Amino acid sequence: MRRVRYESTGGPLYVEEAPVPEPGPGELLVRCAAVGVTLPVVRKVTEAAEPVPLGGEIAGEVVATGAGVTRFRAGDRVTGLCFGHGYADFALLREAMASPVPDDADAVTAVALVRSGLVALGALEAARLAPGESVLVTAAASGVGHLAVQLARARGAGRVVGAVSGPRKAEFVRSLGADDCVRYDDEGWGDPVDCVLDAVGGDLLAPAVAALAPHGRLVAYSSGGGTVRAYDLLVGAKSVIGFQMALIARGRPELYERWRQELWRLFAEGAVKPVVHGEFALTDAAAAHEAVATRANLGKVVLRP
Repeated sequence: MRRVRYESTGGPLYVEEAPVPEPGPGELLVRCAAVGVTLPVVRKVTEAAEPVPLGGEIAGEVVATGAGVTRFRAGDRVTGLCFGHGYADFALLREAMASPVPDDADAVTAVALVRSGLVALGALEAARLAPGESVLVTAAASGVGHLAVQLARARGAGRVVGAVSGPRKAEFVRSLGADDCVRYDDEGWGDPVDCVLDAVGGDLLAPAVAALAPHGRLVAYSSGGGTVRAYDLLVGAKSVIGFQMALIARGRPELYERWRQELWRLFAEGAVKPVVHGEFALTDAAAAHEAVATRANLGKVVLRP
C-alpha cells in the first residue's frame, strides 16, 4: 500500500510503499476513501522534534477486525480519528474512535463533518452558549470554523460573527449564515459578544478576549498557544476555557456518541452542511498541507487515497 511520510522537521512529504498493517485487539483495518487534513497535523510536520506518523481523520470501509471488536465487521463504512499512519491506502482505527457512516453520506462528507463538527459542537458546549446569545468564531472559514458558524445558528445563537483574514473569506462565511464578519486587523471587532470560539490563538488571543462582553466566555481549542493577562479577565469577569476533543473521545464516549448523533441529525435536516475546499491525491499531500498552513482554504481540505 501507499502512505505519506517525512524524514525530518519541515518535510518534505513523500509517498512510500509499506505493508498493509494487521489489526490488533480492538482495532479496525480500514480501506481509506477520504482523509481529513487538519492544522494540528500540519504543525506537527513543521514543529515536532522528530518525525511522527501522519494520522487524523479518516473515512472508509472496514476490511478486517482485530480480536475483541464487537460493533463493526468487514464491509461497514466508518469514520474516526486515527492515531497512527492515516495518510495511507489502509489505516488502523481503534474501535472506540470509530463511528458508522449513514447510507446517505459519502466518505468525503463523513470526514469533513464528523471530527471537525465534533470539535465545533464541543467548543459550543464548553462555552455554554444559551439561546439568543451572541458568538464570534475565529478562523470562521476553516474546516472547524465553518461548521461552528452553522452549529451556532442551529443551536439558537442570536447573533453569529465570523472573524476572518480577508473579503473572500468574509463572503464565504456570510453565505453560511453569519450575521456579520470582522477582519483580524480591524481596530475593534464590533459589538461585544457573549462567547468566542477561538481556533487561532497567538497574537489574536488578546483581541479575542477584548471582544467579549462582561461575563463572556472564550473557548480556546487551537494549538496556537497565546497568553492572556489576568487583569483583562478580572475587569469584565470574563472566562477562558480550554477544550480538547481527544479528552472527550477517550474519557466520555457516551457524550462523544451523543454529539455524533446530533451532527448527523442536523446534517439530515439540512441545518449543517460541510463544505470541501479541495480534494487532493496522496501524491499531492504537500499541496494540501500548504492550503491549510497558509489558511487559504474555505472549508475542509481532504486527501483521496
